[in-house]
Amino acid sequence: MSVLLLKLILTPSLIGAASLAGRRWGHAISGWLVALPLTTGPIVFLLALQHGTAFAAHTAAGILAGGFSLAAFVLVYARLAPRLTWLPTLAASTLAFGLMTALMNSFTLPVVPLWAGVLAAFLLVMQLLPRNAASNGTTEELPSRWDIPLRMVITTAFVLVITGLAPVVGPHLAGLLSPFPLFTATLAAFAQRLHGPAAAITVLRGLLMGLFSYATFMFTLAVLLEPAGIAAAFAVAIAVTAAIQGVAFWLLRKGNG
Repeated sequence: MSVLLLKLILTPSLIGAASLAGRRWGHAISGWLVALPLTTGPIVFLLALQHGTAFAAHTAAGILAGGFSLAAFVLVYARLAPRLTWLPTLAASTLAFGLMTALMNSFTLPVVPLWAGVLAAFLLVMQLLPRNAASNGTTEELPSRWDIPLRMVITTAFVLVITGLAPVVGPHLAGLLSPFPLFTATLAAFAQRLHGPAAAITVLRGLLMGLFSYATFMFTLAVLLEPAGIAAAFAVAIAVTAAIQGVAFWLLRKGNG
């Protein structure tokens, strides 16, 4: 119940902050922001408290493996957005996430090659993102007073569905499902509908820049939780994540400057 309440608090807060950041600094920064492990990190922390560090480390490894599913989602969305409207694009990319999750659930990898493989997948997808997508979406905005609240409601509903499934599927599959791109899907779909595929791809590029810290955060927890304990593992993971996200933010700002 505490995990559910935490998600219900973090979900609308994060999507609201990301939407405001997108208005203030652009779509790339909103994508960068939702890459932070502000939902998956607390899940691992609470699992460590409730079920021990070994269980939590296993879940962190599952969340790390979910990076392959995130890469599949981003690649499919980015390649289809210039050709399709937002709804079939979102459906196809969600299917890609599900298929990759099913594949990753059929086996496990040692954590070091898993981390290296996820980082390589992010780099590959970044190279495959379309460079010159047209901004041909509708410019009709939703009423300003309902725009961000609607995004918050949609993502919170997704969180409720996934949270309801997590207790019955086990720690590995729960870890794989946890990084489902709730925030990214909402931000990319809204960006595509309102501003065209180029805006959605910019969100995805910002997400990819931030996912390197997400993967390293989970890798650190998977490696350190059992030998170092909860406090030390999270302290190191947060410090490393902050450093990597800082570099990613600088690169994004420099690229948009």
